[in-house]
Amino acid sequence: MGLIFDIKRYAINDGPGIRTTIFMKGCPLSCVWCHNPEGLSCRKQKLYTKKKCIGCNTCVKACPQKALTWTSEGIVTDRSLCDLCGTCAEVCPAMAMEISGTEYSIDYLMKEIGKETVFMDRSEGGVTFCGGEPLLHPEMLLELLRRCGELGIHRAVDTTLFARPEIVREVMEHSELFLVDLKQMDTVKHKLYCGVPNELILSNLRLIAEAGYKFHIRIPLIEGINADEENMVQAAAFLSSLPWEHRTVNLLLYHDIGKNKHDKLGTTYNPNRYPMATPSEETVQRCTDIFNRYGIDVIVGG
Repeated sequence: MGLIFDIKRYAINDGPGIRTTIFMKGCPLSCVWCHNPEGLSCRKQKLYTKKKCIGCNTCVKACPQKALTWTSEGIVTDRSLCDLCGTCAEVCPAMAMEISGTEYSIDYLMKEIGKETVFMDRSEGGVTFCGGEPLLHPEMLLELLRRCGELGIHRAVDTTLFARPEIVREVMEHSELFLVDLKQMDTVKHKLYCGVPNELILSNLRLIAEAGYKFHIRIPLIEGINADEENMVQAAAFLSSLPWEHRTVNLLLYHDIGKNKHDKLGTTYNPNRYPMATPSEETVQRCTDIFNRYGIDVIVGG
């Protein structure tokens, strides 16, 4: 059993073809711009969307722990009483309450994946395991990968690569593709913005490249964080030093979609107020030119 916070069907940006993407809860990083903050914790969490709430008090009356109160600011949860049973989410007619994190068995997940194989086959798609960080759950991940492999399903793992090398090697043996975000080359800044240093990530990236394993690099391009010329040159130089056939990076332009999810969780987006902005066309072109000089193609988005 493992906690899953989303199953996305007909995904087209999580690897080749049409895919089913399984989102596993828990991540060792804490990127300040994270688009899926509900995936950071390994535990169940409650999300509350105030603008959806119609003030009917159905959840207040139904809560077996008496943990909910209606106020002028909407529903307030006493987290010392709430046991995340999910009753409030089940009874809410407006779907203002959600529980992030559901325990699914491997058999259940394989049945869900099996429902989409016709679309995977026609589009040369497959399954992508995402997060959070799927390598944080190696036993569950490897069993799912093995069983997908037995069915001939293409397997991709969307990973930070912040994991023990032996886990990375074993996952490589049971999958076809890694999707890797390269966030910041300076390890001090990486720890500042992502919560962990980057030496292990870069070491694992070199490991998979030297093993001849297929990977795609995505760079979340954020003005004020990593879009400066120095970081882009370092990233291009590092990637060009790898034995890497694909030699293409996707630049993913910053947006603050994670802010709304933090509001639902009752947490704070970018609590230290680091300056972050969507890069200008001029910045994107400059970054593209840098990678091109190192023999690396660029796709904006994707």
